[in-house]
Amino acid sequence: MMTIETLCVRVGNVTVADIERWIDSDWLRPEGAPGAYAFQDIDAARARLIAELRSDLGVSDEGMPLVLSLLDQLYDARRQMMRLRDALETPQADDIRARVRSLLADLPSRP
Repeated sequence: MMTIETLCVRVGNVTVADIERWIDSDWLRPEGAPGAYAFQDIDAARARLIAELRSDLGVSDEGMPLVLSLLDQLYDARRQMMRLRDALETPQADDIRARVRSLLADLPSRP
């Protein structure tokens, strides 16, 4: 866990006011209450992402919720695909793997 000041240092080029505004906008969701926020490594990664989206890609405050929502959906889909892959790699899944291959082979390809 880290403080808001430590988070600012780890992210770089962000102020406490920036982080507090991101929390108020629900872009970051640390544990704790105002004045006693506790941030985890995942919060630092998200704060870095927000900072990069703003500075490198010019994403506005108005566009940030949409961009973050789409990225959250993408990351969630990726996690689900990894879970599916792991489940299909178990020895007990031989018959399921064969059935999935068959179903995929029967699907028309899309552009």
